[in-house]
Amino acid sequence: MRQSTGRHRRTRTLSIAAAVAVASGAGGVYLGLSNDGARAASATVTVTNAAELQSAVKNAAAGTTIQLRAGTYYPTATLKSTANGTSSARITLTAYGSEKVRIDGSKLPDGSWLAGIHGDHWTVQNLTFQNSPAQGLVVTSSVGGVFRNLVTANNGDSGFTLRGDGTTGNLVQNLDSHGNYDPAGHGQNADGIAVKFGSGTGNRITGARLYNNSDDGLDLWQFSSPVTIEHSWAFGNGKNRWNDSAFEGNGNGYKLGGGGVTVAHLVNHNAAWDNTLHGFTENSNRGAIVLNRNTSYSNAEAGFYFATGKARLARNLAVGDKGGRSKLGPSTVSAANNWDSGVATPAFRSKDATTAYGPRKADGSLPATTFLTTGSTAIGSAMN
Repeated sequence: MRQSTGRHRRTRTLSIAAAVAVASGAGGVYLGLSNDGARAASATVTVTNAAELQSAVKNAAAGTTIQLRAGTYYPTATLKSTANGTSSARITLTAYGSEKVRIDGSKLPDGSWLAGIHGDHWTVQNLTFQNSPAQGLVVTSSVGGVFRNLVTANNGDSGFTLRGDGTTGNLVQNLDSHGNYDPAGHGQNADGIAVKFGSGTGNRITGARLYNNSDDGLDLWQFSSPVTIEHSWAFGNGKNRWNDSAFEGNGNGYKLGGGGVTVAHLVNHNAAWDNTLHGFTENSNRGAIVLNRNTSYSNAEAGFYFATGKARLARNLAVGDKGGRSKLGPSTVSAANNWDSGVATPAFRSKDATTAYGPRKADGSLPATTFLTTGSTAIGSAMN
């Protein structure tokens, strides 16, 4: 699936007609020969409308950068590519400079994904994927992908999905995923981010803000390899915001298993609040999940629900969860959490979440806030 590295001497800004030539190896664009003879284009394609965008994604090749000028794009078919970049000749899909770009799926056929990437070494950044009839952005069996500073909002299923065997070494950084709801399933499938139905090591989610989705903030259903989740927030999930009389959304902040998997995910420095089920749950995953310095606040069920597996919990903080701070099984190891003997519960500087909804910092990182912060870095320091 992966290609050898090519050499690249120059970059040109191409018309969309030249972009097709890049993909076929024709035209006046430099194609560096790799050691095995495969060719990788070094080209920048600037697009200004949906037709150009669809063609550019379809015809992308290793080394191509597709940059979108400001505006809202309405594709009429799923943006789909099976092309592979390489570690030194990535395929990049990005906004032009600091311009604001929305890719809107409201003109897609029912049941369509907005975008599907089925290749290695892609960088997708600084874009919004919204109003899809189904999933917003789906990445399948990807190696070495980077998905940074994205918004996936108001889609008809999960906002962002990683899936498939061989899904290895991907980074999801600074994702905002919110308002996703699947009317066909009455809300039971649309998560903020779903890492599902696959395997592959080295996948990391950091700086995510997953909120007001109909199902869970994050769902790791039937993903059989460890995933690292850190410095992320999940809140307000599982509420019926769509007046669905048959609503079935779950509403966990972090659902860390399910479907018979036994896997030791790593979950550090995250926060979950105001969800309609648990803040953090194993969801029947019997693996040795590691949870350190996470904060759960005011969820409708338990802050930390790990009743059947071998989870390892340390220095976590639960306050105000209606189902109790924790529900733990006999094989769970719990130490230095605020429900353990002799551990004090520090006071929060603020219980007003307003600033947590605010704009991100210039580099895309989560907004500064005093919400749920404490004077201690020893316990529950997710927001500190």
